[in-house]
Amino acid sequence: MSQQRGSPEDDIGRRAQRLKKARDNAGVSPLRGLGVFGMIGWSVAVPTVGGAFLGLWLDRTVPQDFPWVLALILGGVTLGSFIAWAWIGRESREEEDNHDDR
Repeated sequence: MSQQRGSPEDDIGRRAQRLKKARDNAGVSPLRGLGVFGMIGWSVAVPTVGGAFLGLWLDRTVPQDFPWVLALILGGVTLGSFIAWAWIGRESREEEDNHDDR
């Protein structure tokens, strides 16, 4: 019993559809996690370091009873955490939208 095969055009069409589907739905790259980790790290690190430098400058120019540097480091960590949280929320919504479109 030989298996019925379609015409060569049908085979080419099916292969092209499989290739297009594989290209459109490539899946998650292993490097994506590393990129997300880096983005979150920079989102927290930049405001924290910026707050530290601004705090050092304020400690020299406008001395207070409390250390500016500690207050602004804490503010930088807080701001960076909110930035990272918003970024993760936006990325997860986009991921869900892309997943629903398939």
